Amino acid sequence: MTSEDRLEKTTHVLSLLDLYGDLLTAKQQDYLNFYYQDDLSLSEIAEELGVSRNAVFDQIRRATRILEDYEEKLHLLKKHQERLALIDQIETEEQIEHDTLEDYLQRLKEI
Repeated sequence: MTSEDRLEKTTHVLSLLDLYGDLLTAKQQDYLNFYYQDDLSLSEIAEELGVSRNAVFDQIRRATRILEDYEEKLHLLKKHQERLALIDQIETEEQIEHDTLEDYLQRLKEI
């Protein structure tokens, strides 16, 4: 996995954690925060929590899968990204006709 792929995955998981983190247990939140937000290695987390490196890996994988399942069902991140893309499109157009603006606003409401 390239560093760009790791950064993209980290950003994705942190976004999911922002949206759905409260639905995880405190323990699951801790594992994900240590790994993705604090950028600790599996070994560092294992030492901090007094568990095996494999246990840390399993917890991170399980919690990430739970977040992905929530996103698959609720699509909150996808909808948020669509809204941001539309807002960006509105901001970058120099002159927006009234009908076009209303179309954008309607699309935002539908998301």
